[in-house]
Amino acid sequence: MKSQQRGSGNSATQLDDAKADARQAIERLGGQVYNLTGSDDASRQALADAAERYNAAGSQIDQAATPVQARLAKQTALEGLYYIRAARVAMGMDPGPDVPSLDGQKAAGAVTEAREVEFEGREIAASPTPSSRTPNYYPGGRVAGRPVPAGWYSEPWWKPALVAGAWGLGSMMLFSSMFSGMSGVPYGAQEFEAGGDPNADQGADSGDQSYDSGDQGNTDNIADGGNYDGGGSDGGFFDGGDGGGMDFGGGMDF
Repeated sequence: MKSQQRGSGNSATQLDDAKADARQAIERLGGQVYNLTGSDDASRQALADAAERYNAAGSQIDQAATPVQARLAKQTALEGLYYIRAARVAMGMDPGPDVPSLDGQKAAGAVTEAREVEFEGREIAASPTPSSRTPNYYPGGRVAGRPVPAGWYSEPWWKPALVAGAWGLGSMMLFSSMFSGMSGVPYGAQEFEAGGDPNADQGADSGDQSYDSGDQGNTDNIADGGNYDGGGSDGGFFDGGDGGGMDFGGGMDF
C-alpha cells in the first residue's frame, strides 16, 4: 500500500513539474503575442499562427492529465515561439532569445536556397527568407508522419496532408522537385516517402525526454487545440483545423 502511495505521489509531482514547465513557455509566448503587431503579410501570418499556438497550448495544459500531455502543451508553446521569431525577422527586428528545438525539427532540415517549382498547374516557391512571394512560415517538423523542412513558402503545400492525415500520391514528386540537391535537406524523396531518418533527431530537447517513453507515442511535434500527431506547423491549417499552426494531423486526442 505504501509503495502504491509513493508511486501515486511521484506521478503527481511529475505532472505538477511538467505543467509548471509548460506554463513558463506558454506565458512567454503570451507576452509576445500581445505585444507585437505585424507590418506585412509574412509577419501578420506568423503572428496569427503564434496566437493560434498560444490558444491551443492553453487548452492542452488545462486538460493535461499526464506529464506527456503537459509536455505536448509545452511543445505547442515552443512552436508558437518559433512563429514569433519568424514574425520579428519578417519585420526586420532582432529575433530574440533562442528557442529549444521542436521534436522532429532537426531531422526535417531547412530551406537553404530559393526554389520555385510547378506542381499540378501552380507555382510553389520556397525560400530561407520571408517575402511577399513566400509569406507562409514553417518551423520544421513532421506532417502526417513525414518531414517538412523549415522555411518560408508561397503556400502551405502540406495542407492537404494536414486535413486528410495522409499524403497524396504526388507528394513525393513535389518534394523531389522542390528540395532535390538542397544542402539543408539531408534526405531525398524516398526518405521523405518513408518518413525521413527516425534517428536523426535523437537527443534533441533531451531535457524533456525524462518522461515515460512508452507514453509518448508519436511526439514529432504538436497539436491543435486537442489533436496531436507530431508534425510541424502550417500557418493556418490543422488537422481538425481551426487555423493557425502545426501539423499534427491525427494521433493523440486529449
